[in-house]
Amino acid sequence: MMRFDIITIFPKIFNSYFNESIIWRAQKLRKIKINIIDLRKFSTDRHKKIDDKPYGGGPGMVFKIEPITKALQALLNPNSETRNSKQFLKFKLKKSKPLIVLFSPGGKQFDSKTAVNFSKKYNHIIMIAGRYEGIDERIKNIIKNLKFEIGNLSIGPYVLTGGELPAMVVVDAVSRHISGVLGKDESLEEKRLGISVPVYTRPEVFKWFGKKYSVPKILLSGNHKKIEGWRKIHRK
Repeated sequence: MMRFDIITIFPKIFNSYFNESIIWRAQKLRKIKINIIDLRKFSTDRHKKIDDKPYGGGPGMVFKIEPITKALQALLNPNSETRNSKQFLKFKLKKSKPLIVLFSPGGKQFDSKTAVNFSKKYNHIIMIAGRYEGIDERIKNIIKNLKFEIGNLSIGPYVLTGGELPAMVVVDAVSRHISGVLGKDESLEEKRLGISVPVYTRPEVFKWFGKKYSVPKILLSGNHKKIEGWRKIHRK
């Protein structure tokens, strides 16, 4: 089973997407497990504050390091209250190493090849969904010192308001490469003809404001060899 942990300050954002369709079914079949962790629960501030002003000045707020490290410790060693890094490291070496993912516009571009690699290499992925001006940079050093693998990812050449959407993209893209999630391995476009192959369904001829829009005749021919060739030519 692939386990996804997502650390966020907006846990309800994920409800509608993860509780529908293929991702919901994959959880029911125990192909994947998704845990949403509310970062505010790890704040020691009475107002559940998890951010503060950046050193050096500037606009916006930065996620504080303390709540994030507490959340990670709860995920990786839930039965321990130790602050001793050697004890913590000794415990986690008994387990399979998770990948810890941070999101930023300047991160490595996440693509289908990366999704396939993640599905084969890991069975536990932790994602930290940052917000505002980002996360205290020292979290990267902490993760490296604990010898966990870290991924700094971007899902596109643009800036989003937070890491929640990228986290959902990673869960979806990785999950579909896990055996049994799509029902049949043949459902993976990448294994058949590649992505973005044109598709059509009934009716054969669709009329709209006096114009006719028809399905390509070759797809109606029943000649599977020619159909396969047509699809290879027209894939993007």
